[in-house]
Amino acid sequence: MEPRAARLRKGEGPRGEQEDQCSGGNTEKDRGLDLVQWTRHMEAVKTQLLEQAQGQLRELLDRAMQEAVQAYPPQGRPLPSIPPDSLNKAREPSLGKQKIFIIRKSLLDELMEVQHFRTIYHMFIAGLCIFIISTLAIDFIDEGRLMLEFDLLIFSFGQLPLALMTWVPMFLSTLLVPYQALRLWARPRAGGAWLLGVGLGGLLLAAHTAVLWVLPIHVALKYQLPPASRCILVFEQVRFLMKSYSFLREAVPGTLCARRGEAMRAPSFSSYLYFLFCPTLIYRETYPRTPYVRWNYVAKNFAQALGCILYACFILGRLCVPVFANMSREPFSTRALVLSIMHATLPGIFMLLLIFFAFLHCWLNAFAEMLRFGDRMFYRDWWNSTSFSNYYRTWNVVVHDWLYSYVYQDGLWLLGGRARGAAMLGVFLVSAVVHEYIFCFVLGFFYPVMLMLFLVIGGLLNFMMHDQHTGPAWNVLMWTLLFLGQGIQVSLYCQEWYARRHCPLPQTTFWGLVTPRSWSCHT
Repeated sequence: MEPRAARLRKGEGPRGEQEDQCSGGNTEKDRGLDLVQWTRHMEAVKTQLLEQAQGQLRELLDRAMQEAVQAYPPQGRPLPSIPPDSLNKAREPSLGKQKIFIIRKSLLDELMEVQHFRTIYHMFIAGLCIFIISTLAIDFIDEGRLMLEFDLLIFSFGQLPLALMTWVPMFLSTLLVPYQALRLWARPRAGGAWLLGVGLGGLLLAAHTAVLWVLPIHVALKYQLPPASRCILVFEQVRFLMKSYSFLREAVPGTLCARRGEAMRAPSFSSYLYFLFCPTLIYRETYPRTPYVRWNYVAKNFAQALGCILYACFILGRLCVPVFANMSREPFSTRALVLSIMHATLPGIFMLLLIFFAFLHCWLNAFAEMLRFGDRMFYRDWWNSTSFSNYYRTWNVVVHDWLYSYVYQDGLWLLGGRARGAAMLGVFLVSAVVHEYIFCFVLGFFYPVMLMLFLVIGGLLNFMMHDQHTGPAWNVLMWTLLFLGQGIQVSLYCQEWYARRHCPLPQTTFWGLVTPRSWSCHT
């Protein structure tokens, strides 16, 4: 090794050594900066390529869908020419004047493929675990034992076999009467036989409607069915009525357009039977089908739906019952009412999310998978809405398609195509009345909270918060109003539920049934 003195003579002293080390460090630092810049450049190139590929793929699919729609016109009604740009509009649920069914996944199934979104799902599962642990801990402290009580669940689903037995004649009436009425109307239009068939078909449909309306109401009132059993009956009642109307609305125009003396080919009975079970309210003779059934996916969705029911029972039992059970025994005060509404916002929004996930995602996807029904767009990204008009369109696409096709579009046709405001008001009126009827049927009393929130406040917000508002602040405002609306519903309905049990009427009168009991019950 060269001595230190010799290196000093050559100018390679400590300073030279430090310069070598610094130059090496600078080189590594420059390489790091180059690597960062190169990474950013590649990210930009990737983003640009993805945008180009997405645009080309969208254009290709739009062209293919346009050709498919024009090649297969609906029953008896030709489709107008559809410009490709109109396919990109997300404001309307259908192309032209028809609902188009294509094979596609539910949005949550796509989002669940992302780890970040699965983590949110895991957080909700952790919340359920906390409720279970809390229940066990309280029972152990108070009773000295570990036991999960399902009193609320057992009460809600009481007399379930009776509800299922009532469902059977409702289903048989829907299965046989509308189809048989259509067959009577599809006979050759010659002589008095056809007129007799039209009259007989009308009588059958009137009897069918009476059965669907009267039977579930009679059973619910006579046997005092609890809320969950009533919920099954009223949902099936409304579903059968909407499906019957859609089937006749789609098939009858072709019958009426048949030439005199010729019989029209009625839709096959198997297609109608399939329609009664598949998760859509718009009738078509055929739907896009998946190639096979994933039974593990079916079992998973049914298990998740059951978990949501248990979750809802824990929320009601821990967050609502202790607060509202004795509220009617205390003097009324504005402070107590406001505090109860604020307290109910959290359980209210939880109930909204659980209903959405259990029914619109799990339940409908389970039936879609069992029936190999390809179009799984039962909802859109309503949580990103910046206006209530978009929220109403994307929250429940299944029902919105029915309202758009048979209330809004038919209303425009009857009014000459110019009264869009009147047609939209008709949609709100029908939807609000049906929602209020469902709440009245399930809870067993009339308290028009849903009617006022949906028709009055919701109608105003639909026109005030329109689609031109797209900033994040509008999404925050939408969620804030949604929280408050759910809190108002949970608070007022829970107060009325317990008030009617603490203050029963000495004599049943009409005004006593329709007057809110919580306004005067303070025992």
